[in-house]
Amino acid sequence: MSGTHEKPLNELLSRSMVDIYVGEENTHWILHEKLLCHHSPFFRKIFYAKGNTTQSFGLPEDDDNAFKTFVGWLYSSSLPVPREESDLGVLFDLYLMAEKFQIPNLIADVLQVVREWYKFSDSYPGLRRVQYIYANTENGSPMRHMLVHSIARMMVLEKGLPAHWDKALRKNGQLAVDIICAIQDWRLDEEVVPDARDDPAEGEDLIDVEEEIKQNDAELEQNADIEDNASESVDGPEGEEQEQKENDDAEETDDTVVGSPTQSKHDISKDDKKATNGTSNKVDDLKKDFSKFSLNVVPNGLTNGDFGTLKA
Repeated sequence: MSGTHEKPLNELLSRSMVDIYVGEENTHWILHEKLLCHHSPFFRKIFYAKGNTTQSFGLPEDDDNAFKTFVGWLYSSSLPVPREESDLGVLFDLYLMAEKFQIPNLIADVLQVVREWYKFSDSYPGLRRVQYIYANTENGSPMRHMLVHSIARMMVLEKGLPAHWDKALRKNGQLAVDIICAIQDWRLDEEVVPDARDDPAEGEDLIDVEEEIKQNDAELEQNADIEDNASESVDGPEGEEQEQKENDDAEETDDTVVGSPTQSKHDISKDDKKATNGTSNKVDDLKKDFSKFSLNVVPNGLTNGDFGTLKA
């Protein structure tokens, strides 16, 4: 691993001790000040600060199990190998601790262990893990980068998007954007990226033409059955009486029925001519009345040329 100590361990154990209190239970750890400050700028600012007289510090918000793993790494430069996915929880907490303590060697070591576990188990980070790291790291975090690129690969290679990922990406737009950017970072060869403009086969699979036709035919048959049932309900005695009444009414009003479309438009009876002459006379009267109106007469003393003119 990359977490080897630059100086011999015995040289780092030759100074005073410091007291660290961790977690809600205030678990007490006694560590070598020089060793702790050698690796961590965070603790260096605390214990080496000008005018500092205290030799103790509290970390109430940190996880005690993760700090225990940190102490093991501090004195041995090694990390436990996870056997199952649940073992990664402590390592993710340790990673956040490494970023907080500003220890690049520990960051690299934890990242390597987590990455190798997913690789050899042939699995991908779960949504819960990704959300946890996203909520506690900033943009540019190595662990965030690794998780996002792993998920991007999963989404490219796997068919379909799991429902819980679909819901999460709709809520967390930044995560969705980061996944897209991760795919763009790969600079994939154009030949390996499908082009829907050239091959619409996948798009056409979204619609089953034959199935759509069957559904349409079924709807038409259903509508036809409904109409047949409606007509049958009128075919009884009451329906016959209604039909006879409609025929009688049609005979009584036969003179108002419009003529057949095959009738010539020039075949006009004398009565029709009289009606036409009457209509013509009315039109002439309207023309005479209309002549009384003139566009030259404009109210308020304006003339036609004044419309559309702006005056200062």
